[in-house]
Amino acid sequence: MTSETLVEPAAVESGNATAQSTDTRQYVTFIAGDEVFAVEMAPVQEIIRVPAVVRVPLSPPTLEGLANLRGKVLPIVSLRRALGFNERTVDDASRAVVIDLGQPLGFVVDRVASVVGVDASKIEGVEGISGTVNTELLSGLIKDIGGHAMVMVLNFEKLISQEFAQIAAISRSQATVGSQGIAKTKADDNTRTSEAELHLVSFDVAQQEYAIAIEDVQEIVQIPEQIVQVPHAQSHVLGVMTLRNRLLPLVALRRMFALDEQDANEQSRIVVVAIGGASVGIVVDNVNEVLRVARRDVEPMPGMLAKGGDMADITDICRLDKGQRLVSIISTDNLFRHAAIKEALTTVSANTDNATETKSTQDGSGDDEQVVVFRLGAEEFGVPIDSVQEIVRVPETLTHVPKAPASVEGVINLRGSVLPVVDLRRRLGLATIARNDGQRIVVFLIRGVRTGFIVDAVAEVLKVPRHAIEPAPQLSAEQSTLLARMANLEKQKRMLQLIDPAHLLGEGELTSMAGMTA
Repeated sequence: MTSETLVEPAAVESGNATAQSTDTRQYVTFIAGDEVFAVEMAPVQEIIRVPAVVRVPLSPPTLEGLANLRGKVLPIVSLRRALGFNERTVDDASRAVVIDLGQPLGFVVDRVASVVGVDASKIEGVEGISGTVNTELLSGLIKDIGGHAMVMVLNFEKLISQEFAQIAAISRSQATVGSQGIAKTKADDNTRTSEAELHLVSFDVAQQEYAIAIEDVQEIVQIPEQIVQVPHAQSHVLGVMTLRNRLLPLVALRRMFALDEQDANEQSRIVVVAIGGASVGIVVDNVNEVLRVARRDVEPMPGMLAKGGDMADITDICRLDKGQRLVSIISTDNLFRHAAIKEALTTVSANTDNATETKSTQDGSGDDEQVVVFRLGAEEFGVPIDSVQEIVRVPETLTHVPKAPASVEGVINLRGSVLPVVDLRRRLGLATIARNDGQRIVVFLIRGVRTGFIVDAVAEVLKVPRHAIEPAPQLSAEQSTLLARMANLEKQKRMLQLIDPAHLLGEGELTSMAGMTA
């Protein structure tokens, strides 16, 4: 999501010899709808092609979304929508005029006409006229300029204050709290996890379900386009990939378990596991859920089935859904003693590893925040991994509760406990979709109330460098609280909107949810 600068207004000089006169002002003229408008040059930073955007829930309707402009987050606003004109598809002539009046904003216009110098005497007031737009948004009229009989000068300060009025009401203290990250109370919530439970990440390999303890999982990432092959390596070793300035060896679990080969696809993932200072990427068919399993539902692998030697990887079996669902728990301690893993680790030399580790420490890239990434439509969102209690499938039926808040889909029975379930799309004001197999319920503990939120898909667990996390543009009071931060991953051309789960429910909703679980 990068943009090409087409005009740098500071470098544009008027051809009029009087441009140096203090009575001459420079304007950028542009078309929106059937009208010609102008804006003073001073606040115009640049004029760019209309960039791709990330849609932002709970934002003003005039906002198209957020774009990446050379590493900076830029809100993009539809000027047609702001002025009440009919919608129009963006084409090759469309441009975004970037205006900075305290915060840079890009305004989409149909076409930029020219940069002109205007004598102050040619600028008239708007008193006594009624145009096609609200005259409150006009600061003057220019006649007979640039081949146009009349050009309206837009007052962008008034336009911004009118369209984004809530921004001014947002206290700086809220923004500071948002930029500093998730409140300590959520960490306190997670300390309440019972020691009688296992916290697991489950995944599929050849239609069999396996799991690894979540404390051994560093992150879950997508398979890169390029994997460097390692000569003379065992067949289990796929090669190495670069992950934030470090080389990560990759091992195919299908090959380790002597299962049929399968080409990687969109569902395939790399589970990065770590023991001590070593890290290895385990390639799996797809990641399913984050599970909390009672220890009473876990039993050791039967002795007659347990494999010895290098393949003693599966140590326990957990029985879910009244024994109908069996999940094999892989011991990473045993896994790292496997010959294939040992060979994968030797593909990364100690010198290279130490050098990249030193660089990571020096440039601060080792200071990461681990987030669970999920999707709603085409947009990606993230929540701190320590705020997620578990991730489960959406059951075929939910029990609907009369007079529940509008966003509540119903309740489900989660291992004997009642769990209220909220449609996150509806909570964020997005269009709802039909239920499908890819959807998941992400469970949070919000001020003592366990609540599940339905998302379209859980994509990965990702380590985000803290230097890539910044305060989100303040677009509305609710958005600035719930979506106060964002991760701008410029090299990957991705933007993650980071949700603060503590603000997913209001006080009234929390009371209703608590009543459902009573």
